[in-house]
Amino acid sequence: MTPRTPAIESRLPQVGTTIFTVMSALAQAHGAVNLGQGFPDFDCDPRLVDAVTQAMRAGHNQYPPMTGVPALRDAVAAKIEALYGHRYDPASEVTITAGATQAIITAILALVHPGDEVIVLEPCYDSYAPSIELAGGRIVRVALTPGTFRPDFAAIAQALSPRTRAILVNTPHNPSATVWSADEMRRLEALLDPTDVIVIADEVYEHMVFDGAAHQSASRFPGLAARSVVISSFGKTFHVTGWKVGTVVAPAALSAEFRKVHQFNVFTVNTPVQHGLAAYLADARPYLELPAFYAAKRDRFRAGLAATPFELLPSEGSYFQCVRYDGLAPDLASMPEEAFCRWLTGELGVAAIPLSAFYADGTEQRIVRFCYAKREATLDEALARLARLGDRAA
Repeated sequence: MTPRTPAIESRLPQVGTTIFTVMSALAQAHGAVNLGQGFPDFDCDPRLVDAVTQAMRAGHNQYPPMTGVPALRDAVAAKIEALYGHRYDPASEVTITAGATQAIITAILALVHPGDEVIVLEPCYDSYAPSIELAGGRIVRVALTPGTFRPDFAAIAQALSPRTRAILVNTPHNPSATVWSADEMRRLEALLDPTDVIVIADEVYEHMVFDGAAHQSASRFPGLAARSVVISSFGKTFHVTGWKVGTVVAPAALSAEFRKVHQFNVFTVNTPVQHGLAAYLADARPYLELPAFYAAKRDRFRAGLAATPFELLPSEGSYFQCVRYDGLAPDLASMPEEAFCRWLTGELGVAAIPLSAFYADGTEQRIVRFCYAKREATLDEALARLARLGDRAA
């Protein structure tokens, strides 16, 4: 008798292999420089590794508290107060998570009920919509302004309804590299003031804001801080994306609900890494110097791209650079974004991500995204290959 595999009904029938996995596999197959997936190809500070190693040797290898190691929660609260002027209580308002993606889905599962509406500003990170669907929520998509990717407050206001439970806000923004201004955050604060809408603020690139600008955290604005779950990532900040450690700060009432789900989701997070991070945060220089570190990479990459037919869009924050390719020869300029990325990977040996992947309906704008969180040699090799596009200008 042939064993029977049970029939199942998928909870996420529209979800397949992500474009990031597809393009990374294609890059490997072609020996391409992978500027697609957003992670560094350089090492973190050896002092951070030493701090984690010391924590292991000191015996910090068993379960920590569900909410996180107290010393790390204290350090996170102190950092946010110093940078943004808002004091979170480490005991009741700071939670350590297994990365930002876990924080996002946990927040949504904790706070969104079946039938609730959640506003998502597109283009957006690909975990938002599946998380809302798993919670039984209804996704309400609002496009950021085409071309500039600034928030369209008239469209957001129109999307608000009595069923709106939450809005997801991401600044610095992945994929467009735009950064919300203080005025834009105040407009959001005023718009939501008469409502009970929760803000889920994805701020994983908080320490990558360039050209003298400041990151406008939801924590800075009292009306937003009172209704926001603010998410950040040690992996992004300290070049250790594989460690998967993040933070959530929120008012005590929201944190209590978040923790109810967190404890049954991952329960807790890697103990020695938490202790190592707590010790490492005693020195603020690594994250205070991050804007200059990444701005130098951005400027190097943009200078090289200037010699190509690409049109460079602003890169105000994060570690991404978006470009338009409609200045290329007609056969290339007319390609859909995913097809162009596949061509770029196979023919020139440089992998990128199509912006259309960040829209549910695959909106096409002839824009692709590069990641410049790479060693100088990696960027220079990619630029040397992209320079061949000079022969394919319109």
